[in-house]
Amino acid sequence: MADTDSVGDHHHQDREKHDLNANNSNMSGNKVLLDQTLKRINHQRIRDHAQQLKLDLLDSMSNQLEELLDGFVSTVERIEVGDDLNVQNGSIKKKEKTGELPDKVFVTRSSVLTELFEISHVRTIYHIFVAVLIVFSLNTMLYDVLEKHTLNLNFGMIQWAFGKFPKVMALWMMMQGSTLLIVYPAFYCWASYRTPKNSGILDVIWISLVIIYQLAFLLIPLFYLIEHDLPPASSVVVTAEQTRFLMKTHSFIRENTARVMYKKKDDDDQETSLCPDFSKYLYFLFCPTLVYRDNYPRTQTISWKYVVTNFLQVLACLIYIYYIFERFCVPVFQNFNKDHITAKGFILSMFGCMMPGTLLLFISFFAILHSWMNAFAEMLRFGDRLFYKDWWNSTTFSNYYRTWNVVVHDWLYTYIYKDICKLVGPRNRPGAMACVFLISAVFHEYILTCTFKFFYPVLFVMFAGAGFGFIFLTDKGSSRSWNVFMWVALFIGNGLLMCLYSMEFYARQNCQASTESLLDLMIPRSWFCVYPKTEIL
Repeated sequence: MADTDSVGDHHHQDREKHDLNANNSNMSGNKVLLDQTLKRINHQRIRDHAQQLKLDLLDSMSNQLEELLDGFVSTVERIEVGDDLNVQNGSIKKKEKTGELPDKVFVTRSSVLTELFEISHVRTIYHIFVAVLIVFSLNTMLYDVLEKHTLNLNFGMIQWAFGKFPKVMALWMMMQGSTLLIVYPAFYCWASYRTPKNSGILDVIWISLVIIYQLAFLLIPLFYLIEHDLPPASSVVVTAEQTRFLMKTHSFIRENTARVMYKKKDDDDQETSLCPDFSKYLYFLFCPTLVYRDNYPRTQTISWKYVVTNFLQVLACLIYIYYIFERFCVPVFQNFNKDHITAKGFILSMFGCMMPGTLLLFISFFAILHSWMNAFAEMLRFGDRLFYKDWWNSTTFSNYYRTWNVVVHDWLYTYIYKDICKLVGPRNRPGAMACVFLISAVFHEYILTCTFKFFYPVLFVMFAGAGFGFIFLTDKGSSRSWNVFMWVALFIGNGLLMCLYSMEFYARQNCQASTESLLDLMIPRSWFCVYPKTEIL
């Protein structure tokens, strides 16, 4: 029995050892499996980290390469601009030594706003303006549905403002035809038959004909506009196109007349080059510049999608302007009466017009100087798209006037400022600058006078008076403070313009005339609105 018990205990101990070895073996296997799992996890982490490091490195290299290429392109553009300046009229240093002002140079370059649209923050501002336009549209539609129980989408104010459009197109065709059938043939004949022997009499005849033509081009469309009583927007189209044609024909005549008159005697065999080809003249009439050159930088292709997009933006801006007048101008001034003449009424109306007036400035700038100009530039493959600069960052009014409308500024600088400086000398440049402001103010006031059918020279006084005085203010303090001052002045000026012209426009509809003579067009009726009309138009 004792032996049997001993054998049983021995077997029992063997089983316990076997079980213990088996457990140790399982634990060892689990440990190996755990180690392998940890190794795989670490390998995956290392692989993911290496992949992310690879992507970050490639992205960094791509950004650095893009910056390097952009810097290289900018350097090439600066070199091209410098080369064009040097080739065309000698080096800038030589001009500075002689006191001669540099000429306008055309190079291939995009507009400032197009470059800004590449920045996400600026695109967001653009999206905000689009959202405001959508809200305006919804507001108008809901008002019509809830208040008038009908959906009115006829845009009656736009139809009225652009009324008699067939007559506008007929006049435009006549103006366009005169520039094609009179200006170029007359210049061609003068340049072809002019010789050193008969140059004196032919030059007098040619200059006299140019003066007569420009006077006729000013007066005939004006009489046509008055005779047919064209509404405001149609009048703006006529006078703006009239001014554009005058500036373009003056540029073409000024550039090529000097070429013919100062031709050297030994260049008689090159008479054919004195008069540019008609195709160059025709291209100049439609391309978005007012300074004539025989050749302009051209792009390789045309993006018709870009053209359509810009024209749609012009249409959207037109609707935007309609909403501004419909919501902020007409309700305030359409029932003009003596309450608007008081100091309280005037101040409230002026401050109420500051925001919509400045918004009108933004939209007009974007519609004309960006969308309209870029659309025609793209269609004509016109390379130089610098129609404006970053005027919104200006800290002086002199810089604002130079950068706000580069197209008109180039014409004023080339044919008014430079020519007057040649006549009176470089020391009298403030006088030349005053002449530039005077001519610009006169034509701005001319357009407004023809638009509203009354003479109320508010813009002329602000432009030629306060505007000219502000150019002598220099940035002696903080740039940010002077930029704020410029914007405050713009807000106040736009508020005054919109308020005063709106008051006078509706006063002439709601108040009786003090006299039936021509003086009624020059006496502000909004100042003396005592006897209201029996019927409000």
